[in-house]
Amino acid sequence: MTGKYQPYPEYKDSGVEWLGKIPKHWSSGPVKYVLSSKKGACKAGPFGSHLTNTDMTGRDVKVINQKNIISNNMDLGDFFISKEKYEDLQAFKIQKGDILVTTRGTIGKTSIFSSNQTAILHPCLIRLQIDENILIRQWLALIIQESGYVIEQILVKSNATTIEVIYSENLLNVDITYPPCLKEQRTIAAFLNHETARIDQLIEKQQQLIKLLKEKRQAVISHAVTKGLNPDVAMKDSGVEWLGKVPKHWVISRLKYEAKIVDCKNRTPEYFDDGSYLVVRTTNVKNQNLLLDGALYTNDENFKIWTQRGIPPIGSILFTREAPTGEVCLVPEYPALCMGQRMMNFIPHDSKYTVFLFDYLTSDCLNRYIESEASGSTVTHLRVEQVYNIPVVIPPYDEQVKIDQLVSNLKNNFNLLIEQSNDAIELMKERRTALISAAVTGKIDLRGWQPPAQESA
Repeated sequence: MTGKYQPYPEYKDSGVEWLGKIPKHWSSGPVKYVLSSKKGACKAGPFGSHLTNTDMTGRDVKVINQKNIISNNMDLGDFFISKEKYEDLQAFKIQKGDILVTTRGTIGKTSIFSSNQTAILHPCLIRLQIDENILIRQWLALIIQESGYVIEQILVKSNATTIEVIYSENLLNVDITYPPCLKEQRTIAAFLNHETARIDQLIEKQQQLIKLLKEKRQAVISHAVTKGLNPDVAMKDSGVEWLGKVPKHWVISRLKYEAKIVDCKNRTPEYFDDGSYLVVRTTNVKNQNLLLDGALYTNDENFKIWTQRGIPPIGSILFTREAPTGEVCLVPEYPALCMGQRMMNFIPHDSKYTVFLFDYLTSDCLNRYIESEASGSTVTHLRVEQVYNIPVVIPPYDEQVKIDQLVSNLKNNFNLLIEQSNDAIELMKERRTALISAAVTGKIDLRGWQPPAQESA
């Protein structure tokens, strides 16, 4: 990546195949060579063993874990140990300035510990203590978390296609490059702080726009499916507080009267790796679509047993009763599928009502009903009888068709705008990563960079 940035005048072979050429005056070598000592990296064993769940029952010393790093909030979480246990684990004490790296699940996230608080290392983290005469902390933190090439090299070294766990020995043996001059390191870090902050602001604006578009989409769709398309129509009280007034000639009913409701009763068929029948779980229904990522399958024998509970007909509505509650999608033309636990299926008695009912459920009406049933509770699931009693409205069929056409157009228009914003975010993220990688591998010469005048004043 060059563009408006110029390369260094002279380069040399780094001696590292994947790193290629680096600026002539730069150094390179494994991460372990920039640590303060052999004890500068700390993680007990491949999965950590210095703490057990039993140990983390004290209330004296904070245990910093992955949630703290991912949220960049060192006060978050409930893990503590006793003072006595802490005294036995001095090797795992976290000091101000330590780089902490997440190693499981969400891997490669970093945070520079800036607190003076007494804290101990959770087994899911790696602690790196940098020799500041060689490297500034932010340089290594940027390389690990932001540039992407450390994770790529761990993949190469471990002959893996995905990483579930970062082992400390793999991280410490990844080769990095850097200018020996600390002033040059700080200049490059300051440049990246400035540029990534600008990109992050642009990303945040796009994210806010997406949020507003989704809210607007919900509001417009909800108005259409509860108030109709004629602003002059006579209205009546629905008798449902959150629903308010609806057109006078519309029918107000409950879901149980308008559709057959099939519930899985918190049971699910057995899963098989070689199964060929899709088991729809709550994780498979999102954003009004049936997702096959992480799908699980059952075999012919179990599927035949499950047919007795009813197989969701094509075009009927799948509904998640919890985890999370209120996701819906239409059953697509799929070879064979059945429902797993916490899934329900709505089959309208009048098939012509299905499309409008789906529009109604994808508005904010369903969320408002769930909120009204929660009554201030944090519980986010609906009991079966609560699902049966979801209030619904039924316009005359010709109005249903017109409303569906409007809702379909609205969804398409808003979805296009949201997709464009998401594409813009992805491009900005790619630019951010490319800029960091170019800077920390010496592809661009930033020695003469100065912050804009208005910012340096």
